[in-house]
Amino acid sequence: MKKLAAHWQIIIALGLAVSLGVIFRNFTLQNGVESSVGAFASRAANVSTFIGQMFMNALKMIIVPLIVSSIISGIASMGGVKGFGRLGAKTVGVYMLTSLFAILVGLMVVNLIQPGLVDGQPNQEIKAAFDRSAEEASASSLEKVETAGTRKATDYFDFFKKLFPPNIFAAASDNGQMLGVIVFSILFGVAMTRLAEKQVSTLREMIQGLNDVMILITEWIMKMAPVGVFALMFPVVMKSGAQIFIELGSYFATVLSALAIHFFVSLPLLLYFVGRVNPLAHFKAMRTAVLTAFSTASSSATLPVTMRCVQENAGVSKRTSSFTLPLGATVNMDGTALYECVAVIFVAQVMGVEMPITAQFVVVVAALLTSIGVAGVPSASLVAILLILKNSNIDGAETAVVALLSVDRLLDMSRTAVNVFGDSCAAVIVASSEGERVLEKS
Repeated sequence: MKKLAAHWQIIIALGLAVSLGVIFRNFTLQNGVESSVGAFASRAANVSTFIGQMFMNALKMIIVPLIVSSIISGIASMGGVKGFGRLGAKTVGVYMLTSLFAILVGLMVVNLIQPGLVDGQPNQEIKAAFDRSAEEASASSLEKVETAGTRKATDYFDFFKKLFPPNIFAAASDNGQMLGVIVFSILFGVAMTRLAEKQVSTLREMIQGLNDVMILITEWIMKMAPVGVFALMFPVVMKSGAQIFIELGSYFATVLSALAIHFFVSLPLLLYFVGRVNPLAHFKAMRTAVLTAFSTASSSATLPVTMRCVQENAGVSKRTSSFTLPLGATVNMDGTALYECVAVIFVAQVMGVEMPITAQFVVVVAALLTSIGVAGVPSASLVAILLILKNSNIDGAETAVVALLSVDRLLDMSRTAVNVFGDSCAAVIVASSEGERVLEKS
C-alpha cells in the first residue's frame, strides 16, 4: 500500500485539530468548565500542549548544528571568497525586493479596504472592542505590551551588536542570537577557503558528515510532524473565542487578503519573471514546509524542513540553500513586514488619525527595518507595531495592541507561512541565477 504523502498527513492533522477543537469548545461552553466534559477538555488541551511543545523543542534542538554545519560546508565548497560575495549580494538583493513587494501590497490593500473606517469615519465598534480587550486581557498579555512600550528606537541598534556576539556558545543557546551564529559560521567557512587543502580536508569531511547526520535526524523528527501539528493546533482552536474575530473581522480579512496576494501573486511573479521558474512546481515542492510553518508559527523551527524541501524537492544545491535559508529565517520576514504595515494603518484609521502619503512612507520604511531588527525578539511584531505607532504619535497604542494580540495567533501562523515561502522563493531565484537546474523552467 502506497504511503500517504507528508503534506496530506499534515493537512488531515490540521483538519482533525480544528474539528475536535470546535467540538470540545462547544461542549465546554454548554456544560461549564467544572463539568466532566469541561474537565476532560481541559486535560486534553494540556496534554496536547505538552506534546506540541515537545515537537517544537525537537525542531529547535537541531537548528544550531544544522545551521552551522550547512553554512560552513556550503561556503567551504564554493572554493573562494569571490563566489561567496556574489551569492551574498544576490541573496540580500532578492530579500530586499520581496520585502518591499510585501509592504507595498499591504499598504495597497489596507488603503483599498479601509477596515478601520465605516462610511469614511472611524469604526466606533472596533474602538470599543479595543477597550474591552484591554480590560479582559490576561496579565501576561499586559506585561508583553508594557515591556514593548518601554523600548525605544535606539534599542534596535542592538541588532548590529548581535552580528558579533562576545560568546558564540552563549549566542547559540539563545534563540534571539541566531544572527551571530550565522555570521560566525560564514567567517569560519570563508576562512576555510583561504587555507591549504591539506590543512582543512579532514575538517571539511567532518563538518559535511555532521551536516548529513543532521539531515537524517530532521527526517526522523518529521515523521512525527502530523502528531506535532495536531497537538499545536488543537488547544489554539479550543481556547480561541469567536467574538473578537467577529468584531475585528474586517481587519482579520484585510491581513489575510494582503498575505494571500503576496503569497499567490507577488512571489509567483518574481519566481516566473526573475527566477524563470514554474511557480506551480515550486508550490508543490514547498507544501510540507509551508504547512509546518503555519502550524508551528516559527520560521526558525521550520528551517530544517524548509532546507529539506528546497534541496530535495526544488533541486537547489546545498551550496546555495545552506547560505540563503538560514539567513532568510533570521532577517527576511515578508509576512511580518506586511502585517506591521497593515496593523499600523488600521489602528490609525480606528483612532481617526490622518496618514498622508508621506506618513505612510515612513511606516513603510519602519516596517521594513523593524521586520529585520526585531526578528529575534519575543513577540517581535508586537514590539515593532507598538514602536511604529508611538513614533507616529497615535494615541491609544497600548490598548490597540492588546486587542490585536487577541487575534494574533492565527495571523501569526499565516504570516509565518508567507515568511518561509518567501525564503524558499529567494533560494530558488538565487540558485537559478547561479545556473543551477531547479524545478521546471518556464
